[in-house]
Amino acid sequence: MADGDGAARTTSVVEPLLVEQRRFPPSPEFREHAWVKDRTPWEEAERDFEAFWAKHAEAELTWFRKWDRVLEWNAPWAKWFIGGQLNASYNCVDRHAQSWRRTKAAIVWEGEPGDSRVLTYQDLHREVQKFANVLKSLGVQKGDRVSIYMGMVPELPIAMLACARIGAPHSVVFGGFSSDALRDRIQDAEAKVLITQDGAWRRGSIVPLKQLADKALTECPSVEKVVVVRRIGDAAEATMVEGRDYWWHELMATADPVCPAEPLDAEHPLYILYTSGTTGKPKGILHTTGGYLLGVTLTTKWVFDLKDDDYYWCTADIGWVTGHSYIVYGPLSNGATTVMYEGAPDWPEKDRYWDIVEKYRINILYTSPTFIRTAMKWGTEWPAKHDLSSLRLLGTVGEPINPEAWMWYHEHIGHGRCPIVDTWWQTETGMIMITPLPGVVTTKPGSATIPFPGVVADVVDEQGNSCPPNVGGYLVLKRPWPAMLRTFWGDPDRYVKTYWSRFPGIYFTGDGARRDEDGYFWITGRVDDVVNVAGHRLSNIEIESTLVAHPAVAEAAVIGRNDPIKGQAISAFVVLKAGYQPSEDLKHELREWVAEKISPIARPADVFFTADLPKTRSAKIMRRLLRDIAEGRVLGDTTTLTDPAVIAEIKKQYEEREAAE
Repeated sequence: MADGDGAARTTSVVEPLLVEQRRFPPSPEFREHAWVKDRTPWEEAERDFEAFWAKHAEAELTWFRKWDRVLEWNAPWAKWFIGGQLNASYNCVDRHAQSWRRTKAAIVWEGEPGDSRVLTYQDLHREVQKFANVLKSLGVQKGDRVSIYMGMVPELPIAMLACARIGAPHSVVFGGFSSDALRDRIQDAEAKVLITQDGAWRRGSIVPLKQLADKALTECPSVEKVVVVRRIGDAAEATMVEGRDYWWHELMATADPVCPAEPLDAEHPLYILYTSGTTGKPKGILHTTGGYLLGVTLTTKWVFDLKDDDYYWCTADIGWVTGHSYIVYGPLSNGATTVMYEGAPDWPEKDRYWDIVEKYRINILYTSPTFIRTAMKWGTEWPAKHDLSSLRLLGTVGEPINPEAWMWYHEHIGHGRCPIVDTWWQTETGMIMITPLPGVVTTKPGSATIPFPGVVADVVDEQGNSCPPNVGGYLVLKRPWPAMLRTFWGDPDRYVKTYWSRFPGIYFTGDGARRDEDGYFWITGRVDDVVNVAGHRLSNIEIESTLVAHPAVAEAAVIGRNDPIKGQAISAFVVLKAGYQPSEDLKHELREWVAEKISPIARPADVFFTADLPKTRSAKIMRRLLRDIAEGRVLGDTTTLTDPAVIAEIKKQYEEREAAE
């Protein structure tokens, strides 16, 4: 997924290089019990895509008033289910709390120190209604924005659902962001209330969220009230401002437990989520209620083949769109049990995720390729310690997955019996767009396969013409879909310019891709994540995948640096698997490995060994910082990195190489 800024920054397409021959068809046993067993949904959507979405809107959601018209499309402006009224909180909570699911676990939460909580749908119903009344008591009305700056605690989805209940769009700001990032997002949304916590746990240390929030609020005049969850206690050293700040638990103690869900127009704003662009004004992606809820409800059900007795765990942070769509709204709308984990994957040991899978008998695991590659580096002994036999489906999200990482996930986590759904989508799309449906689609390691029913994707050249098979181009979406973003909050012109100006009437994703001879999509990464070597535009992802296919390599990141002869030269940053040591011989071997597997053009000019790669806390590799080091630029904000020391060590290596030359 990507943030979509900077459309039209590149001038030619990427040369695709890798070919994958392995195939994994659905097993007869899985197909027999799958929600989708054949091509019928694609055929229905192709005959009449509006009727397809309307059929499932009626079947999957509870409406207070049915729509008058399915779609109004005046590119790039879309309205779905016009005249219809519903409420996302009602769909995620009330209808289950009023059914046999009332005593079913809705949220199963694991804290980093090992504490845990289970909220049934009945519990969730009570807590959401109470907090909705708390928000009303603080002056929040329909249409007011509420910013949320929290870690992964149950109060976060409770707050989101309470906002949705009264029609107050929420804006969740990732708890790993700096006070400056929080300030900018609060200012842009003009939030009336901020919800935060005294502090959060991260690898045994305290993240002082309230202190960071206080710093941001010195420049946020729109915020009138602050609600603070007590997670850490006195050690967080949180100070409360009289008349502005209130403790969550004190407000909840006296809150009325009944607050009916507000009937809202299908196009009523549900939330604003700011993309993680590195420069310029934050872009507030606006998602509305009806179409978004349909998109995440149906994709959760079909892509993950979600059943009522499943324990489903998406390892993302709710501060990102994956958490919004596939921890909160999608699973809860389906009446599922969704698992939340507060902490890091390697705390206190490198098997924490596998421990959680075993402890809760997780059936569906949705995680990032970055984590999978990191787990590869740690070694197979960590998952081997645990009983992972409860798993029946695996998913990946966040960036393209290397074929070898896909195979490791398949063999060492799924033990060869779990389908893998590799999903492509964006903050902007709201829902999964390209994915296998596991009961129907044969998978290929590294490919997101085909568009979800009703979605029309294409790979096009500079002129917007469809590319032939195995020719790289730009990934575009040619038909509106219900969960699509509606605009940038307060900046419609930038919305049009970013996504709709390059190919008029067609959504430009900002990603590169190719389609193979079977029509499968292979995502090659952001169109500006390419290396231009002597006129050949090579995909970072494909070079990285080749490096990861070497038996010594766990992870790799590739960037292009300025070169007076070739235009750009390739620098590779490599994390070795346990048992392998850095050496000049291994550097040479890796350079020749890439040259042999791809082309001499793709041979890295430099190979740097590093203990880790610079990653954000949402597990994205920060190639931008690696480019800054290579070009000798001043490093930008590194506060969102998991470990800022990693980038300092890489910078030191680069400077030592230059001094030696």
